[in-house]
Amino acid sequence: MRIGNYEFDTMHHTAVMGILNVTPDSFSDGGKYNSLDQALYHTQQMIEEGAAIVDVGGESARPGHIRITEEEEIDRVVPVIEAIRKRFDIPLSLDTYKAKVAEAGIAAGADLLNDIWGLQEDDALGKVVAESGVAYCLMHNRKNPKPGLTGERLKEELMQDASRAMAAGISRDRIILDPGVGFAKTQEENLMAIAHFGECQSLGFPLLLGTSRKSCINYVLDLPVEERVEGTLATTAYAVMQHIGFVRVHDVKENVRFIKMMEAIRERE
Repeated sequence: MRIGNYEFDTMHHTAVMGILNVTPDSFSDGGKYNSLDQALYHTQQMIEEGAAIVDVGGESARPGHIRITEEEEIDRVVPVIEAIRKRFDIPLSLDTYKAKVAEAGIAAGADLLNDIWGLQEDDALGKVVAESGVAYCLMHNRKNPKPGLTGERLKEELMQDASRAMAAGISRDRIILDPGVGFAKTQEENLMAIAHFGECQSLGFPLLLGTSRKSCINYVLDLPVEERVEGTLATTAYAVMQHIGFVRVHDVKENVRFIKMMEAIRERE
């Protein structure tokens, strides 16, 4: 699929999306990259380490986070997107579910819209994405989740979300699906969603897996946030073997090297 000026072979290579949180309260790196200089330095570092996309987020999505206004979010992300666009040639993703933020971010240079609510939060967002022509990543999420999520239901609900996006005018070839690990799921359901996500290949969309440093890794390994690299890499291994096109991570260097080795092995099966 095409994102910005780049083509991604999502069935044969797992590309790394590096996380850039310009927030004071993100669960893993809140406050680290709030200033423009810090954000640009970290972007350069991720690019040098092999990131294929940088995902800019201005509002934390961790459990219990405090929502901010559209104006606050725009003030956080637009200067960063503009500055990165001037200095670096890399596809930029904007992590937001708000139409006004998306509109401002796309005008500033975002190539992909990463929506944790899959068009369930802001009715105007679909039109903004459709008219802009940018790529769109929708995440599985529910405000009133039914207990007992299964792999089959995950697939069905992701297809429902994709149909909603296409009905809003977003082209099928611009849609990416994310299983929403850590959102509206128990820890057992998080693990189930990872284990069965490869089955969603049958839906015919590129897939993105985002597990980096999340609580489901702590659930298994009982480790603090800063010690969850190996747990994240285990899920990246699954992504590579299932031909998942993207992983969204904090630790770019480790994941890029890991993917290169995993793909070298997979290609020789």
